[in-house]
Order: sequence, then structure tokens, then C-alpha cells
Amino acid sequence: MPSVDDVLEQVGEFGWFQKQAFLNLCLTSVAFAPIYVGIVFLGFTPDHRCRSPGVAELSQRCGWSLAEELNYTVPGLGPAGQAFPRQCRRYEVDWNQSTLGCVDPLAGLAANSSHLPLGPCQYGWVYDTPGSSIVTEFNLVCEAAWKVDLFQSCVNVGFFVGSMGIGYIADRYVWSEALPLGHHPHQCRLGRPDGSWMAGYTLITEFVGLGYRKTVAILYQTAFSVGLVLLSGLAYAVPHWRSLQLAVSLPIFLLLLCYWFVPESPRWLLSQKRNTQAIKIMDRIAQKNGKLPPADLKMLSLEEEVVTERLSPSFLDLFRTQNLRKYTFILMYLWFTSSVLYQGLIMHVGATGGSLYLDFLYSALVEFPAAFVILLIIDRFGRLYLLAGSNLLAGAACFFMIFISHDLHWLSIVAACIGRMGITIVFQMVCLVSAELYPTFIRNLGVMVCSSLCDLGGVVAPFLVFRLTEVWRGLPLVLFAALGLVAGGMSLLLPETKGVALPETIEEVERLGRKAKPRDNMIYLQVKMPEPAGL
Repeated sequence: MPSVDDVLEQVGEFGWFQKQAFLNLCLTSVAFAPIYVGIVFLGFTPDHRCRSPGVAELSQRCGWSLAEELNYTVPGLGPAGQAFPRQCRRYEVDWNQSTLGCVDPLAGLAANSSHLPLGPCQYGWVYDTPGSSIVTEFNLVCEAAWKVDLFQSCVNVGFFVGSMGIGYIADRYVWSEALPLGHHPHQCRLGRPDGSWMAGYTLITEFVGLGYRKTVAILYQTAFSVGLVLLSGLAYAVPHWRSLQLAVSLPIFLLLLCYWFVPESPRWLLSQKRNTQAIKIMDRIAQKNGKLPPADLKMLSLEEEVVTERLSPSFLDLFRTQNLRKYTFILMYLWFTSSVLYQGLIMHVGATGGSLYLDFLYSALVEFPAAFVILLIIDRFGRLYLLAGSNLLAGAACFFMIFISHDLHWLSIVAACIGRMGITIVFQMVCLVSAELYPTFIRNLGVMVCSSLCDLGGVVAPFLVFRLTEVWRGLPLVLFAALGLVAGGMSLLLPETKGVALPETIEEVERLGRKAKPRDNMIYLQVKMPEPAGL
């Protein structure tokens, strides 16, 4: 009896049908990127100082430059180099009084400006930026700065809810209907399209043949990198956060069209005993690719004989056997550390000075050579060594950044880009390995559950970066380095999936750790024909 992979070999492993589905799903990946890391620009904190009534009028009357205004009116910027918290405190001075002169206006009030009383920024802040962000509109600075971290964490909580819910729906009920589900406009911040992105990733790897699986998986994620590059340009062109939020959200509605262009996964339909629908889709693939369907298409089945009842996914299935349990826990940790390092490096670059737009663009561009590196060496070294080595590279880059002087910002950016390239490779590899380790009937659920730890990593990443940076600038990097190095060692505990067909049952997953040739672990359903009577 033919399997899905057998039929794909005859009707086209990456024909016109797969290319069309791949293009549609790549649009999902591009649109998701600005939403995933958009907080870098939406929550940007520019240089700021306390607003003091009368300062602007005095500065205009005296003809001060901005540097002179800051020198005379903002604590901590005087010639003596006092270390006052200039962004969160102001001089308790009435700047409207007519006795203030234009040259050292505070000289008549105190012998030294450090002796003047300081007070809170009760009149708000002045921000040195031509645009706006959530921070500038709601004054999320100083004592309220933690609310920006909370905002990003809430976004990732929405990702987490979306991953868990859509993953279960995609495996339990209808596969492709999970794609538009994650983009419902009323979901707002709770239930963002992270689940749909992962559903698309798993779906495209099931539509193509074995020889194209890694290529489409990597290119699907490269489309995410395209979205990052577009975001940097869009954020520069649209500096106001409300307009930027609208610009990155509107394309999501176009993804609803995927429902009509991307059908169900034949593998999933077979696992649900919906063979008739699976056969119709395979026949449609053959027609789109200009090939004749095989004569035995109506006998299409899973690659291993399974129970005759419908396979219903359950969270317990991810922990049902010893090996599956081990793989799930390792993948959870890898997803968590990938998110912490990926988002952490992006936020750390933004929090340590420099040009936000250029630094973001540079770090986004290094994701393209990361995809090239994977395509170049994955067949030579396999999944595991590449996954482990990239984790070690990212961890080592973070460790190196600890010792870089703050004055050598360019060197810090170079190290951050190297770490970003390493963790990008990790992200692409852990996505691929996750999709290759789980059997069909729980593949989407397994990937979603494991990737939900990525969302939890995103919940804690803002607090790790911004709050730990206040203690010591290098403290977040120490944590990132430790997480990356441990992840590199744990990666080697997974089985190699290079050249192995996608598992259809839990029994096939259990055999993945054995040294075997590709596809020699397939057991096809054999039907014993009754012997003719009288013989």
C-alpha cells in the first residue's frame, strides 16, 4: 500500500502545488516578524529629561543651544560632572522668575548646583525624538519603566495562549483552519498569530517530499528574516507608534486568504481515518503538478499499520514513552533558551546605545547568511552537530560581549551579530527537528507545546534584559551565555533525523534513536488474501 511519501515521489515532491502553498505560507512568516519583535520600536525609550515649566521660555529668551540648556537646567550635566539621576529628577527651581540670568542662571541660587534640592518629574518629561512610542505617550520611564517589560511579556503570554490553543485545534479538529484562527482581529494582544506561524511551518514540511523538507523549512524561516528587514525600514519611515502598529497589523487580515489556498495535510487526514479526503487532496496535488496519480492511490495509508480507530491527540501522548518524554523535555528547553537569547540579544542591542534602526538592520541581515550556512552544511554534518554547535557559538558570543568596553560599541555590535547568527541557526534547526521528531497525529500539537516555551522565554526576556542591566550591564549576557552553552550539550541527546522519513506513529519515533538507513523502519500494511477454496 502506498504512503504519502511514495505518492509524492510520483506526483511531484515540490511541484506547482507545493510552490503555491509555500508562497502563501511564506507571506504568513513575513507578516509575523514585525509583530513578534515590533516592541523594539513600539516601546523605544529615547533620551529624556524632566519637564520644568519656564525652561523652554528661558532657553528661547537667552538663545541657548540644546547642549547649553541641558548643561544649565538638568541635574548631573554640570561642569563638575555630578552623578545625579538626571532623567528622573529635576531642580526644584522656579524657572519663570525674572531674576535668572542667561549665564549660569543657578549661580545666584546656590554656590554649587549640587546643593539645590531635587524633586520628581511632576510635570512630565521631554523626549528627544521626532516620533513617538508607547513610552513617550504614556510616560513609561523612571518608576514606570517596568510597565514596558510587562507590555512585552503580555504579548508573549498571548503567543503562549495562541500556541497551546491553535496547536490542539490543528491536531484535534481541522488542520488548515488553524491558520486563519490565529489572526482573528478580536484577539488583539491575547492570542497573537504565533500559533498560526508554527502551524504553517509544520504544514509545509508535510506537503513536500523528503528531499525538499529541510529546504522549505529553512526558507520559510528566512521569510521571517525578510519581515525583520522590512520592519527596520518601515519603523524608520513611520516613527509614530500608533501608525506603525496599524501598518504591521493590517497585512495579517490578508492571511485569511490562506484558508482557500492551503488545504488540509493528507498525513493528518490519514491519522484521523479520513482517507477519502486525503486521497482527494493527493489527486488535486497530482493535477496541479501536471502528473497522473498512481493507480493504487485509493489504497493510500500511513506508513505503518496503526489501530483502526481514529487517532485523537492528547497532551499525554507527548510523554507516553521514555524516549518521547526525553525528546519533549529537551525540545522545551531548547525552545525556551532560543527565545531568551534571540529576543534578549535584540533588546540588549537596543538598550546599550547606538542607532536603533541601523543596529536592528545589521542584526537582521546576519540571519540570511545563517540560512545559507544551514543549506551548505546540514547534509554533511546532520541536524544535531549543527544545532549543538550553533548554541555554543551563541553562548560564546554572549560571553565575549561581557568583556567589551562600552566605548567599543562597534565591537559589541559585531559580537551581537555573531551571536544573533548562531541563535538564528538554532531557531531554524530546532523548528526542523521538532517537526521531524513527532508522529503525524500529534506533530502539530508537539511542535506547539514545545514552541510555547519560546513564548514563556519571551515573557521573561524583557525583565532579564532591562532589569538586570540596571544592576550590571553584563549580567544578562552572563545568563545568556550559560543558557546557550547548556543547550549545546543537551542538543546532542536528541536522535539524528537526517534522511529519515517523517514518523507516522509513536512506535516509529521510538526507533529513531537506532542506527538505521532512511526508511528501513517503515512497516507497510500487509493484507493476507484468503486462499482459493479447494486448494
